[in-house]
Amino acid sequence: MPIHDELMLYLRARVPMIVLVTVEEQRALDILDGVRKARPGPSGTDLVTWDIAEGLRSRDGRQLPAAATPDAALEKIAELAMAAHDRADLYVLKDFHEFWAKAPSVKRKLRNLAQKLVFTRSSLVLTTHSAQVPPELGDDVVIVDMPLPDAETLRRHLDELIGQAGVRSELTQHGRARLAQAALGLTATQARRAFAKAIVRDRVLDDRDIVAVLEEKKAVIRASQALEFYSAEETPDDVGGLEVLKEWLTLRERAFSQEAADFGLPSPKGLALIGIPGTGKSLTAKMISGLWRLPLLRLDVGALFGSLVGESEERVRQALKIAETVAPCVLWIDEIEKSLAGGGQDGGTSQRVFGTILTWMQEKTKPVFVVATANDVTALPPEVLRRGRFDEVFFLDLPTDAERREILTVHLRKRRRDPGAFDIRLLARLSDGYVGAELEQAVIDAMYRAFAEGPRDITTEDIAAAIGRLVPLSRSQRERVESLRTWLREGRAQSASFDETAQAVQQQVRLELA
Repeated sequence: MPIHDELMLYLRARVPMIVLVTVEEQRALDILDGVRKARPGPSGTDLVTWDIAEGLRSRDGRQLPAAATPDAALEKIAELAMAAHDRADLYVLKDFHEFWAKAPSVKRKLRNLAQKLVFTRSSLVLTTHSAQVPPELGDDVVIVDMPLPDAETLRRHLDELIGQAGVRSELTQHGRARLAQAALGLTATQARRAFAKAIVRDRVLDDRDIVAVLEEKKAVIRASQALEFYSAEETPDDVGGLEVLKEWLTLRERAFSQEAADFGLPSPKGLALIGIPGTGKSLTAKMISGLWRLPLLRLDVGALFGSLVGESEERVRQALKIAETVAPCVLWIDEIEKSLAGGGQDGGTSQRVFGTILTWMQEKTKPVFVVATANDVTALPPEVLRRGRFDEVFFLDLPTDAERREILTVHLRKRRRDPGAFDIRLLARLSDGYVGAELEQAVIDAMYRAFAEGPRDITTEDIAAAIGRLVPLSRSQRERVESLRTWLREGRAQSASFDETAQAVQQQVRLELA
């Protein structure tokens, strides 16, 4: 439901006090002004704001009494509302969370005012950045989370800026829509700043500015601490092996299209990638974004935790809110088990954060495809990986001989080397038990040695020597790898490389004793 309609619904229901959660104060005031004009009372309507710096101010220019303190503001609002029962005024208190947390008298007067406003046409709105409300007010308020601006709103801001600046636009209507789409996930102010920066650069708007706005969005989202925006360009050709997983993803390549919705297909929820470190779980998340041509957001679980009470929950709420605004998108939750790293020693914060993420995954309606990776699956509660949250759970094992050949080929091509000039079969045999990340490192180590000795080009012998110097994870952490493989043998996950579990177990790379 659009925020304008939601607020209107609450006001028509005579809800006396609304907490509007947003950092976009000016946009909130503009929306509230539109709401109050849409419901005029018999004696008129006004938008009255209060803040600690300017006191009471009327949007319509009415003379209002002085109110220098929060207590005085609440008293004056009560007097104004009770003296004019037929007015449908909207009273907006800015930054009031700063006062209800410190003064018991403010909380008491808020409750008294809410009870009085029930018998009037007026309502009270408190704008704040946080959804944390004192328990004493819980029965008197409705909390409304104001969403970030949608593409249509951002498009209006863009058109206004173009008109005001008199800039030459070489963008088609579709191009303008793409530029607005690129700003999704930003506040209205941040979007206008990104658009303005693009305009003043060369006084021309063209396709290059779409990339510029995306870069600006990356910086803004990164500043949120918990999210990072990726422009993923990886394709299935950049990932060696994992054929079953690739086929699963290819079948769903158009799953977020309108054509799929018209066919009756639900949007895919997500998948879990569990298994041995270094086998390509993170690369797969990037590949999904590139294959499906969707934005990729990485949720840094470790960055969610803050030192202040309620800060961690607020960060995860904001991160998920941004993901839903950017949707359709891919949300990559890397090493999801880290969200339980507190181990019960953090006052329950990690449990609450983890619970918030799980509930959102279960209840989300926006097309956000979740890719959760886990190295230590034993740290996850059983309910995490159940169906309903994920469409599939894939296990990534040690690469087979054929997969190692693919991986080596990928990394040689990535570094502008011709795989045909190397004995790939020999290198694959020598690297039995090595994961993809270790094979990549072997190629890089060989290149460093060749560069230092010449520079000269690398050879099969250079890579073979680098492989020989590496101690693979399958040897140094043999017990851990064997423990992870139990998940596959017990049928609790689908092999990313083979259709049948029995075939996957039969083809498993043998573990050597350390």
